[in-house]
Amino acid sequence: MFIKSLELQDYRNYDSLSMEFHDGINILYGDNAQGKTNILEAIYISGTTKSHRGSKDKEIIKLGKDQAHIRTFVERDNVQHKIDMHLKKNKPKGVAIDGIPIKKSSELFGILNLIFFSPEDLSIIKNGPSERRRFIDLELCQLDKVYLHNLSNYNKVITQRNNLLKQISFNNQLMDTLSIWDIQLVKYGTEVMKRRDLFLRQLNEIVYHIHSKLSGGKEELFIKYEPNVNVEEYSKKLSNSVSRDVAQKITSVGPHRDDICFLIGSIDIRKFGSQGQQRTSALSLKLAELELVKNMTHDNPVLLLDDVLSELDRKRQNYLLNSIHDIQTIITCTGLEEFIANRLNYDNIYKVVNGTVTNEDS
Repeated sequence: MFIKSLELQDYRNYDSLSMEFHDGINILYGDNAQGKTNILEAIYISGTTKSHRGSKDKEIIKLGKDQAHIRTFVERDNVQHKIDMHLKKNKPKGVAIDGIPIKKSSELFGILNLIFFSPEDLSIIKNGPSERRRFIDLELCQLDKVYLHNLSNYNKVITQRNNLLKQISFNNQLMDTLSIWDIQLVKYGTEVMKRRDLFLRQLNEIVYHIHSKLSGGKEELFIKYEPNVNVEEYSKKLSNSVSRDVAQKITSVGPHRDDICFLIGSIDIRKFGSQGQQRTSALSLKLAELELVKNMTHDNPVLLLDDVLSELDRKRQNYLLNSIHDIQTIITCTGLEEFIANRLNYDNIYKVVNGTVTNEDS
């Protein structure tokens, strides 16, 4: 699959934009705060309905406007598709595929698989567990509609249960209704944990070999799933936590508190790894994610690299770029020096200045 073109209207700092992409390596360069990342964000929204930044629709719409549009033209298996996104300030976004509106975002998944790689991802190992859970969820929601369904329902039930916990402090008789939410929480939460466990086991089979090559055979990386609670004990531990949850007015047990451990040998590099080990492991993780998506979908995803190359040394730059030679890649950077110095190949160059994009190859 690859993206043929993108059209934006009243999107962040773009009044109107229409640009075409090569199915190889596309470079967007320019100073900071000119709109390069906005283009990647728009593409990511096209494939997932969500901003990689976590931004709300009203924050994405150009200042002074009430709505924005994203149109992405994709080719997959020699079939062309058009994805329309209509962002509104005070209403849910409208999504249409090939001119036909869809009711559920899950209908969109599978048309455009995306992997987003930013400098923040290089800190995923040393940062908090919420970012590591987000990494799993962003990828699995694209790949597995059943997981998306279970996670979405789990999050809704968590919200309802937490609201009930707050109400119980004012009306203790509501305690009897807590078990209704607990049954649903265990139902959906169990499926979420099982799928996360499988995903990380599949990822492990790939990341081991990638990291060994990246480290020159000196290190072996292993990713360990750390569920907040075991599936077999989930129901019991949730019941035992009721008094604490009522006192704290929040649900303390479940996959919303899961984490991932990264081990080199027996060393937990979240706590004891050097910055170099953490960053190399994060790169290995992303490249393993890329390979896993290829294996699961039997197609190449589109890779979005947001100013990542400047964060890597030449060895890791080369390894990354050699790994994506057959994948459509859209790269943002502030300058072309790294590409020229390393004699790296690219297919299209765009200069981005204050919301205006110029194709320097045309």
